[in-house]
Amino acid sequence: MAQAKNFSASTVRRLPSYLPVIRDLQQEGKEFVSATVIAEELQLDSIQVRKDLSMTGITGTPKKGFPIEDLTDAIERFLGWDSTSDAILVGAGNLGTALLGYGEFLLHGLNIIAAFDVNSRKIGARIHGIQILNAETMDIQIKNFAVKIALLTVPAECAQETADVLVNAGITGIWNFTGAKLKVPENVAVQQEDLSAGYAMLRVKMITAPAAE
Repeated sequence: MAQAKNFSASTVRRLPSYLPVIRDLQQEGKEFVSATVIAEELQLDSIQVRKDLSMTGITGTPKKGFPIEDLTDAIERFLGWDSTSDAILVGAGNLGTALLGYGEFLLHGLNIIAAFDVNSRKIGARIHGIQILNAETMDIQIKNFAVKIALLTVPAECAQETADVLVNAGITGIWNFTGAKLKVPENVAVQQEDLSAGYAMLRVKMITAPAAE
């Protein structure tokens, strides 16, 4: 990921949504795209889009915009999607199983190489081609795999204990889907995904949306 001291979390969240727009234009034979076009497609402010794109280090050409191929490369490089990182998943329940089958991860450079669970009926099996290993051996296996990223989908009451094992085994990035607030050392990055908050936002948008005529 590009080293930008003042990068905005909102910018990081918006940038992935620009890529489908840019790629669609490329498929139409376009070689350049402007911030205004991206903004119109996504109903965003063009000034904000321009600021977001500037964070990637790319510069556009007046009246032409940004070279599409260079812009795609710049965004993927900024997001760290230009290289592949191996990861493990802990908790092969319903959500964990769904994430193991999400093929888009590989397109973004995230390669889940193994999953861990405590359920003896799942240990040794493969889910979406990924082997399920015994969570009791997780600390040793993580060191053997030399991975730094873990997706955490265990029950919330087990989250902190599991996170402690992950950190002690060398994990420095945790994608937390548990809903529990984790306490980790400063050198460990945690991305919290709160599915209930996402659903709450959807409901509020539906309630406040203009009524159909």
